[in-house]
Amino acid sequence: MSAKKATAKTKKAAPKAAPVMGKRVEVKHISRVEGHGNIVVEIDAKNKVKACRWEVPEAPRFFEAMILGKSYTQIHQIVSRICGICSIGHQLCSIQATEDAMGIMVSDQTVRLRKLALHGENLQSHLLHVAYLALPDLMGVGSVIPLAQTHKKELLTLIGLHRMANEFSRATTGRTTHPQRLVPGGFTKVPTEAELRDMKKMLEDSIPGLEAASDLFASVVDKLPNFTRETEYVGLVSPAEYAMYWGEVGSTMDQARPAIYYKDITNEYMVPQSTAKWTKNKGESLMVGALARFNLNHKRLSPLAKGIARKLGLKAPCHNPYYNNLAQLVECAHSVEDSIRLIDEMLNSGIKSETEPKITPRAGKGVGAVEVPRGILFHAYEYDDRGRILNADCVIPTNQNHANIQKDFEALVPTLVDEDEATIELKTSMLVRAYDPCISCSTHFVDMTSAREERRLVKFVRVDD
Repeated sequence: MSAKKATAKTKKAAPKAAPVMGKRVEVKHISRVEGHGNIVVEIDAKNKVKACRWEVPEAPRFFEAMILGKSYTQIHQIVSRICGICSIGHQLCSIQATEDAMGIMVSDQTVRLRKLALHGENLQSHLLHVAYLALPDLMGVGSVIPLAQTHKKELLTLIGLHRMANEFSRATTGRTTHPQRLVPGGFTKVPTEAELRDMKKMLEDSIPGLEAASDLFASVVDKLPNFTRETEYVGLVSPAEYAMYWGEVGSTMDQARPAIYYKDITNEYMVPQSTAKWTKNKGESLMVGALARFNLNHKRLSPLAKGIARKLGLKAPCHNPYYNNLAQLVECAHSVEDSIRLIDEMLNSGIKSETEPKITPRAGKGVGAVEVPRGILFHAYEYDDRGRILNADCVIPTNQNHANIQKDFEALVPTLVDEDEATIELKTSMLVRAYDPCISCSTHFVDMTSAREERRLVKFVRVDD
């Protein structure tokens, strides 16, 4: 063997260079939200974002199809099951649409009681979210359980506030969820004067707890990421009040319009990564919810709420979506103080006994729009002359926010490319949780029937009741 060949035979192969890896974050069914949503982020070895998606695999539940052919007396009870968290809001929005379609007028007392019911639900939902779902992120823990050891006093205060909200809703509507007293035209039972006075005291007694909760959040507000993206904010607006139950549909980029134009504002469309529809108006996406309402209506907040906003450093306009959690806490203060005002007005006017109203159904179309905890909600119905549903459309707040979450991701993730995967997962998950999404409330159904088959189906359902 020649020396040259021997050298070649004994020479060791050079070791292969280790592959340069990128980063991948994939969260299946993000925790501490209602329903199923996924986060997908891919960053290559050169810190270029290759994928960035907010996915919604939740199956729709076809409520709009369920109510076809049903009587107007049943609709609000059925659609309240769209959401166990916002059942009062769905009932009120449904009743508004029915009353609009049939020309039903209600008393001032009924309006005040409905506003109280909406405030109760707002308190229930917001306090549940900020205390149990959002606060752990700010305290650096994975759930609320460890806070029972490290922040027992503060946690007990938040639990007490949430218990108050549940009791307030029960006293107003008869139940904490899926209430039975709300009906088209009024209430089947109204609170007594003694019950209203008890409610007022309960609300007044909660104010020190709200102040303590705002102190806690003010102490950790710097844990919220410093991220801003300007977008369109949409919600009810009114010159008379911080609009929750009545108003036109306002926007930071568009003129205010009556709720009848809701389709021109939401402009729903489908995307491959989501079973829920997305929406947009003037901008590429829009945001609804507590922060949107704050940006549109902050001048009409109660004094207590304005004080808590200042303590938290929340100023309008605010373009940081993480601050939606702060806006929720501010709204809790407003709901308490405005509820006290409404109760005083009812006590001063005198409580009038109301029986379930007698209604003569008629054919017509109507639209309801109310603010529920996660944003503006629309219900639109068409009735026949027997008061049975021919067509229904429900546009849910979380559906309106999905596109905005995606656009926030697209702006946020490029700022995180130097972070490790755990930090990227935390900050994107916190962003989703900031919206407090209720992903299961996807209600739209796909119409696969021809016009002839549709007429036959509706006729069949109408006689089945």
